[in-house]
Amino acid sequence: MAALLIVSVLAGDPSPAYASPQDNGKPYALIFGTVWDKNDRPVYGIPIKIRLADKKKAKWELMSNHTGEFAQRVPAGKADYVVWADIKTPKGTDKPQKTVHIQNDERVDISLHLTE
Repeated sequence: MAALLIVSVLAGDPSPAYASPQDNGKPYALIFGTVWDKNDRPVYGIPIKIRLADKKKAKWELMSNHTGEFAQRVPAGKADYVVWADIKTPKGTDKPQKTVHIQNDERVDISLHLTE
């Protein structure tokens, strides 16, 4: 069985395990971010929401991983997105958020800093 697996890997299996359902050949941009706590340590499990700047409702929802990171593919092309940590905040304070400007098929790195 192990020999069969090795042969499959060496033969260049056309459906690699890392391929995502979004791999359709279209160009995309990537919003990559890290969530930090008030002591500048990465934070796991923070809900992240992303929407187009001219919309009210989030189009993507994801969570920060064990290193506080998150990544979302968005369509390539000129657009502005709002990215925020969907956490409870004290009354009168805003949720941590950033506006991201995408020009084309690029990667934009951001940080979200929690104050509580």
